[in-house]
Amino acid sequence: MKENVKRVFYVRYLAHPCYLEIIAQRPEIRLDKLEHETADAIAAPIIAAAHAYQIGSARDELAPRYHARRELLARMPNLLVVSTNGAGFDTVDVTACSEAGVLVVNQSGGNAEAVAAHVLAMMLMLSKKIIHTDHALRQGTMRDRSAFMGHDIKNRTIGIVGLGNVGSRVAELTRGLFAMQVIACDPYLDAQTIAARGAAKVTLDELLRRADFVSINCPLDETTRGMIGAKEFALMQPHAYFITTARGLIHDERALATALRAKQIAGAGLDVWDKEPPPADHPLLQFDNVVASPHTAGMTHEARANMGRIAAEQLIMTLDGKRPPRIVNPQVWGAYAKRFEQAFGFAPEG
Repeated sequence: MKENVKRVFYVRYLAHPCYLEIIAQRPEIRLDKLEHETADAIAAPIIAAAHAYQIGSARDELAPRYHARRELLARMPNLLVVSTNGAGFDTVDVTACSEAGVLVVNQSGGNAEAVAAHVLAMMLMLSKKIIHTDHALRQGTMRDRSAFMGHDIKNRTIGIVGLGNVGSRVAELTRGLFAMQVIACDPYLDAQTIAARGAAKVTLDELLRRADFVSINCPLDETTRGMIGAKEFALMQPHAYFITTARGLIHDERALATALRAKQIAGAGLDVWDKEPPPADHPLLQFDNVVASPHTAGMTHEARANMGRIAAEQLIMTLDGKRPPRIVNPQVWGAYAKRFEQAFGFAPEG
């Protein structure tokens, strides 16, 4: 008879306290909390016994020793699932998890409304030059208000890189509110699917050449790391704006600074950075035509509650032996299913 206790742990924080409330309704799930400073004598047995790891998504907020890399996985023989707090999985080596027969799930879509609204806010701040006038008023350099004349965004073209949950909502908002032309680049979707989501499928180069606003909304992985560099910024129009609420390291920060300095593009809205938060003397923070935020696009009270809820519900579903809806590495299901049955005495559905 297999032991019924299912062991889960997390480090330091969760998306929302409701996660604890939902998990507490299932007495067979034991949830342990570790801190970055937890002594290894205490942490090691918890890690070794864990069936599931509820992991933070922000790489600079989680101590590297708790990232789900090969070194940590080697200490977790019972691990079946890694569940991220957010949509991103920067702190997870998906390949290593797959090789170990560990399922990786995220919470994609849980904060789509918040992130899409942030994209729209950045578009408006840049096109209406709100960031410029704010700086001028605070610095006492406002002289001629006509020097800060902006542009309407109605009927302009937005290019969306990644037409998933967030990208689709950005498309819906910009098309519906401002009658914008929406083009999208997403190698995982065909033209028919992209059309159903309100956009026209184009290549990345075509998107960069045509768009008045470029919005990056794809995950960070080995196919997108460094995807936007000097060559890509050079393709953009001089009046175009670059906006990213995706992940740092998808775009080259140094190349972006060079493009802004050379006036190759009109400005940028940046919510994500190579290192988060960026230092105050970061080169990109010295431009008046850059709207900056510290990876807070998805941080609203409503989004955090939604993320906490779906993370808890999806993890319970997984530990109950059902197939979760947000699998990052579906190819591992066969190996995972065998390990799940060995752990709990029954095979998962699907």
